[in-house]
Amino acid sequence: MIGRIVRPADFERVLATASRSRSAHFAVHHVSGRPSLARASTAEGVRRAVVPPVSPDLSTGADPTGAGLVDESSTPPAQPAPEGHWLGLVVPKRHAKRAVTRNLIKRQIRAAMAQHAPALPPGLWVVRLRLPFDKREYLSPSSEPLRLAARAEIAELFRRAVAGRRTP
Repeated sequence: MIGRIVRPADFERVLATASRSRSAHFAVHHVSGRPSLARASTAEGVRRAVVPPVSPDLSTGADPTGAGLVDESSTPPAQPAPEGHWLGLVVPKRHAKRAVTRNLIKRQIRAAMAQHAPALPPGLWVVRLRLPFDKREYLSPSSEPLRLAARAEIAELFRRAVAGRRTP
């Protein structure tokens, strides 16, 4: 199973490294390890959560006294993420204006990662769209030629990453 990278700190950590593989439109970055633990906090450094009231008299479910607030700073920390593959996608609007195109590219990246994951070293992987596809060549934002071109290019990137060759 391939996990998702969701925390900005994890994206920054991976993107701070040199690209492991690069093509005309994409770059692949990799860092060994696991995603960092997520822990939300307030300005005071104490996380608070609302506990539903036990009194059935309140029909709105709100606790007007504020007694339902509980300090969660004493709760045990989250379990560390398991070893494995974690994938992050960076497909900016400036390179793919239409949502249909961005979604098509993301699906192709996920499919290529699933195909090559057994041969890739574990850790955090980020695939980044570096440049847009030529609109004159790919007229439709979700055309079959665009899907095939993106899929072939991404598959080649992962093949290079499996081989361990870094591209300049």
